[in-house]
Amino acid sequence: MVEIKTDASLDAMRASGRVVAEALEAVRAAAAPGVTLSTLDRTAREVLREAGAGSPFLGYRPEWAPVPFPAVICTSVNDAIVHGIPDGYRLRDGDLVSVDCGALLDGWAGDAAISLTVGRARPADTRLIGTAYEALDAGIAAAVVGNRIGDIAHAVGRVCRAAGYGIPDGFGGHGIGRRMHEDPGVPNEGRPGRGMPLRHGMVLAIEPMVIAGGGDDHRTAEDGWTVRTWDGSRAAHVEHTVAITDEGPRILTAP
Repeated sequence: MVEIKTDASLDAMRASGRVVAEALEAVRAAAAPGVTLSTLDRTAREVLREAGAGSPFLGYRPEWAPVPFPAVICTSVNDAIVHGIPDGYRLRDGDLVSVDCGALLDGWAGDAAISLTVGRARPADTRLIGTAYEALDAGIAAAVVGNRIGDIAHAVGRVCRAAGYGIPDGFGGHGIGRRMHEDPGVPNEGRPGRGMPLRHGMVLAIEPMVIAGGGDDHRTAEDGWTVRTWDGSRAAHVEHTVAITDEGPRILTAP
């Protein structure tokens, strides 16, 4: 069931989205060679604490997970696509890191992700990350009243495939509201004109994921959470929470 939010609810979700944006910017500023992933998690926790917000990630345990997620951010490094657990790994010059963060404020969720390079960026990584953001922009541009879910999926997938990148099977965006994951699903590839019509008050997390090697296969690491590329190539993941409105897309997790 898809919940249609009121305009007041969208404003409340914007407040939680701002907290997510602030946490991600703090993590971006802290990411440097020698800094541990667990330090980045503590940085995000402090932003949430100061805002009086909770985390939809911490303690989250879907049916397939062997243990509850132990952090407030996901940190996916190099060949990790999504769901990386922050641990004692120290960032190295040239690492590619995708950071996913959520917040719960006054009963409403926000969810967004960024990808960045630590220190000196490889040109290939710059292109990979740039393509992920281009795909996100395309998906947001398609998130308008009168379009359908398939139009968003097609916009995202077209950008990724044109660049020669893979799209991990089975992963994509989702509805969001009182809970982090709601209906409908938002695939990262699809046919235009298909799927659920978009209406004012729908809120979607649009999240492109791209694999540098061009394949779509992936594997789950021994921790039961981290999803890695099958071929060992690097990946990027970006995301915004977006409201569908009669005035056009409203990015609720914009800085």
